Amino acid sequence: MQFLLAFIVVGPLLGAAAALLPAPPGLKGKNPDQAVLRHGVTVTAAILIAAVVLTLGFDHDHPSKMQATTDISWIPALDVRIHLGIDGISLPLLVLTALLTFLCALYSYSKMPAGPSPKAFVALLLVLESGTLATFAVLDLLLFFLAFEMVLIPMYFLIARWGGDQRQPAAWRFILYTLLGSVVMLLGLLLIGLQSGTFDMVALATDNGRGLTTSVQVIAVLAIGLGLAVKTPMWPLHSWLPDAHTAAPTVGSVLLAGVLLKMGTYGFVRIALPIAPDGMRTFAPYLAAFAVVGIIYGSLACLALARKGAKGDLKRLIAYSSVGHMGFVLLGIASMTPTGVNGALFANIAHGLITGLLFFLVGALKDRYGTADLDTLAGATGAALYGRAPRLGGLLAFAAVASLGLPGLAGFWGEMLTMFGAFDPAEGLSRPAFLTFMAIAGVGTLLTAAYLLVVVRRVCMGVPERQAAEPAAIADVQGYEFAAWTPLVALTVLAGLWPAVLLGLTDPAVQKLLAGGKS
Repeated sequence: MQFLLAFIVVGPLLGAAAALLPAPPGLKGKNPDQAVLRHGVTVTAAILIAAVVLTLGFDHDHPSKMQATTDISWIPALDVRIHLGIDGISLPLLVLTALLTFLCALYSYSKMPAGPSPKAFVALLLVLESGTLATFAVLDLLLFFLAFEMVLIPMYFLIARWGGDQRQPAAWRFILYTLLGSVVMLLGLLLIGLQSGTFDMVALATDNGRGLTTSVQVIAVLAIGLGLAVKTPMWPLHSWLPDAHTAAPTVGSVLLAGVLLKMGTYGFVRIALPIAPDGMRTFAPYLAAFAVVGIIYGSLACLALARKGAKGDLKRLIAYSSVGHMGFVLLGIASMTPTGVNGALFANIAHGLITGLLFFLVGALKDRYGTADLDTLAGATGAALYGRAPRLGGLLAFAAVASLGLPGLAGFWGEMLTMFGAFDPAEGLSRPAFLTFMAIAGVGTLLTAAYLLVVVRRVCMGVPERQAAEPAAIADVQGYEFAAWTPLVALTVLAGLWPAVLLGLTDPAVQKLLAGGKS
């Protein structure tokens, strides 16, 4: 188990280095570009298999216990350790990251985005995977920061070199926002480590803030929370996200929405909640307020983009929808209750599956039509997907209703549990305020349903007066698309029908985390 977790974190880095080396004569094949893309598929498949084996070997009877731990002294003077481990909170995110990266590599093998050398593309994809996996596996504050930062450079280059229109400004905005947030976050992490005498996240969580004064906790949560809020992204620190998503290649958007945004919310659960509970309690009402504003703002922005004549970009619309969905996650965390935090963790996974599928589908639409402009897709030469490509249209409708929280699919449980958490927040938090936040979030669910149904009507059904003519067929779902999308569809249904699989992992770990390390 120790070896498996270490391999999962380090393996993609070794694969990235190998991708940049000249291929051995027997592995070059007829097409060196395809050979390096095949290398990416092989490495990410090996990491996914290792993650599945790790899951099978995980002690599901004790998900609150840190497992597969490695603890090696790295910088003794600062008591910084190479400390790895997983519990019921981090394991689902680890598997989600391994799965989405493999599906992106598989998709890219047949549909490589236009840009420079595939060698650099594969290497950056693997470095991005390693940094994301490390973020969910490390148990030292400084290592967490290093892993958190490790993903920025590969994502910057994926947007800047393989992106679409306006890719350079979008990439710069992404890197500047996240770097500035990270600098502030580092100050908060250093404050906790220096004041408590250790950077060990397990020891700090067990101490539950008893070694830190309230003022230190408040300052630390403010600094760390700002850095995490940029990555989440929380309104009003979200403005880098729509540009980054719109400009990014399809696989860049899938990974950005599917796993990179989860690093911010994971940091709130793993660091802010257990290590500085008094500071978190101080800021919880403000965090919840920003969260529900983000829910409404994201939904209204999507409605504006979806209306006829707005020239709204479908990728941009889904990016704004992420601001709203992540608002539910933040609301659950702000409630500081087991129900709310479990809902937040469930919504994290559901959002990764559903929004990852949505970005895959929009990328496929853009490849077929040369644009993601909603007016063009719904216009005289519009998509009308039900008639032209029924399987593609059906998948888009499925992803849309999953995203709006249809009962029986993954999107439902997370949002419902986060609102239940807000209905009865933790002791010391104002219940009238959180009831108000819950009511506003409820309005957000109606707005979410409205804009997603508008999108389905316009893109899948087309314009009614054009339906008299026989629609021209376009390429329906291809074999490589079917292979990349089927796991996301299956898991969205599985998580919706059997939520206990995920909640059974997270709940004991969340209970222990909120109780200060006591099971």
